[in-house]
Amino acid sequence: MGKRLRGAKSICCCASPRFTSSFISSFSWHEEDIWTEIAKYLDGKSLVMLAATSKWFLRVVMDESVWKFACLRDLQVPDCSETAFKWINLYASAFGGSHSYDFRQKEKHIDWMRIGAFCINSSDAFLMENLICPSKLPKEDTMQNMLNSYGSCVLHNIKTGIWIADLQLVRCPVCDLNTCDGTMQVLDVRHVELFLTEGYQTGSWEYKLIGSHDIRKHSDSASGGIFDIKYLKSPSTAELFNLKSWVGSPNDWQPKAMVTYHAVAINTNLQENEGLHIKYHVMTSGDTGEIVSIRISQQLL
Repeated sequence: MGKRLRGAKSICCCASPRFTSSFISSFSWHEEDIWTEIAKYLDGKSLVMLAATSKWFLRVVMDESVWKFACLRDLQVPDCSETAFKWINLYASAFGGSHSYDFRQKEKHIDWMRIGAFCINSSDAFLMENLICPSKLPKEDTMQNMLNSYGSCVLHNIKTGIWIADLQLVRCPVCDLNTCDGTMQVLDVRHVELFLTEGYQTGSWEYKLIGSHDIRKHSDSASGGIFDIKYLKSPSTAELFNLKSWVGSPNDWQPKAMVTYHAVAINTNLQENEGLHIKYHVMTSGDTGEIVSIRISQQLL
């Protein structure tokens, strides 16, 4: 008996609905709210490219809410203050590749690294050298006495808002020490608006030395931190004091840094040395007297 042949299935026509022009009319390619939301998820370069395609897109992309969203997202900070400048200008200032030594002492600058951004909300900042959380804040009659006694100090009248942190490597003699033949690292933080202010651009605002401190013995590392004093004991800030979680191993000589919502810290392991010379500089606004930039510089003795 022959084998029964399996019956072949016939090919049927596709039962999908026919395409009609009514589907096009139900979606508007120029729906402003939709494109505004899409634009919020593009980086700065992509936003500029989209804006260049037409006048309509230019108007949508230039909306303040788009650039505010992009700036806060890329800086990874919350919306912590009002600003006197447009967000597109703040974005360009923050991500244009410039740093403070582009404007001052450019010939002495060697290299730099962007650490990130954080917020100062309380107008008071705590500066320290050893990254050990203090049981209480230093109380001395002068800034220099605080540094001599504790290796830390408190600054008042800080401009609140978003601050950008960079790690700079600078040639001596920025330090003004004749015995130094090397380089120094600088924890350099500035208010996000600084580069856009007239006083900074014209050079009328200058850095002022507010104190210095010597560690006259071997130092395992050069470290430093800047904290919003209100959040010094907060859980997020506590991560900076857990050095094992972010600093390098003892034979790792590359600088390390960490930033949280309200603080920033750096650490660089050192080889055999005779100590450190540490300086603290601030820049104040000529209009309000508020501190708008802080530098902690460290060099080997």
